[in-house]
Amino acid sequence: MTIRPDPTFHASPVLAMDAAPETLAYTLMLSPDATKPDGLAVVDVNPASPNYGKIVHTLFMPYRGDEFHHFGWNACSSSLSPLNGHPFRERRYLIIPGIRSSRIYIVDVKGGPTAAKIHKIIEPEEVFAKTGYSRPHTIHCGPEGIYVSTLGGGGKDGVSGPPGIFIMDCETFDIEGRYEMDRGEQDKHYDFWWNLPRDYMVSSEWGLPPQFENGLVPQDLLSNKYGHKLHFWDLHGRKNVQTIDLGANHQMALEVRPAHDPVKEYGFCGVVVDTTNLEGSIWTWWRDKDGKFQAKKTAVIPPEPADAANLPDLLKGFGAVPPLVTDIDLSLDDKFLYVACWGTGELRQYDVSDPMNPKLSGSVHIGGVTRRTNHPSGKPFKGGPQMIEISRDGKRVYWTNSLYSSWDDQFYPEGVPAAMVKADVGPNGELTLDKDFYVEFPEGYRSHQIRLEGGDCSTDSFCYPSAR
Repeated sequence: MTIRPDPTFHASPVLAMDAAPETLAYTLMLSPDATKPDGLAVVDVNPASPNYGKIVHTLFMPYRGDEFHHFGWNACSSSLSPLNGHPFRERRYLIIPGIRSSRIYIVDVKGGPTAAKIHKIIEPEEVFAKTGYSRPHTIHCGPEGIYVSTLGGGGKDGVSGPPGIFIMDCETFDIEGRYEMDRGEQDKHYDFWWNLPRDYMVSSEWGLPPQFENGLVPQDLLSNKYGHKLHFWDLHGRKNVQTIDLGANHQMALEVRPAHDPVKEYGFCGVVVDTTNLEGSIWTWWRDKDGKFQAKKTAVIPPEPADAANLPDLLKGFGAVPPLVTDIDLSLDDKFLYVACWGTGELRQYDVSDPMNPKLSGSVHIGGVTRRTNHPSGKPFKGGPQMIEISRDGKRVYWTNSLYSSWDDQFYPEGVPAAMVKADVGPNGELTLDKDFYVEFPEGYRSHQIRLEGGDCSTDSFCYPSAR
């Protein structure tokens, strides 16, 4: 504990944008066949460094079969909340859950890029006993603790009861228990985030463990059995106050990205695929004057026609590659929304200054099921743009290429060796791939989510409006 707030905590998004740029990135590595332990790579992202674009430290876990997916900080700018805040915590620990093992690692990164070490391990039996949930997924640091979403309920297959959210103590890392007092009709889970001063949370849906652990289940997709709803919550009351069904054909409503400025009561959700036409889509949700939430499809991304001979077995019957919107991320100034089209190998940038009318403002292609576009350095990039992270100042966008091991194998059967790349953002929003930034990982690994030193655009929740 410090006697002053951590200098990486910022009251408003604009203050965070003005902070010093990141010099390190923390990237998860997973062993798709579980023959090796998963790990954490510390990447040098300082252009002035001789190690720019290189891994300067790795930390591997003592177990195998965890399948690292998403992770987050123990504390962030939400600690500055005047309600139940812990302003003197440090942004020091990374909370890394294993989505297959339900084991959680607490990693201490204080002391420099080569000092990362395991601080604590929470075994799956403790997660099961204290929450009844399994398959921990997304981490968000809140004012009073660490929130962890899960993709599975109880039982071996994770279908004994619905998944949900549980809370951990932000100092001891003890599991305190389930979040929900009244979940309403919520019976699947994926992502969640909130507007702290307005005291509401929004969550989304993917599917239950039998629908994703061994790969995409085609009959479930074509029968519209994956998630397609947004759930809105009274954050402190811990109850579901409204659910919006986006339509059963809008399968897999994944990442939710509220506006960073808490004055703005809107946000975005990415939908993987429309089963009627293979489109991906972006939805804008907002709260109207009477307190009710609304949602509207505001952008669509069409599939790309393709010769069946060039398609994996899963797609041969469709004669096209769906964009597969698997991640979205919003810049801190709430101006640009980045959309990962993992199937077509495209990273799209939308100007969302008007959140109801996103306008395509930039695009780069790399990887893709049929395009297979190389990095500008000439190096291959398998898979497609997947987990996105944006620098606080909005000038750099980083991403990796693996979605989930069993899904990687279905859509990219030739393999998805780990890669991490970066694009620079021009003054008007255009994107340019950095030919000098291509991170090479240990052989046999895949790469997933990225966290940036000092916070990033999918980490922090801000408590005060921006002054400009």
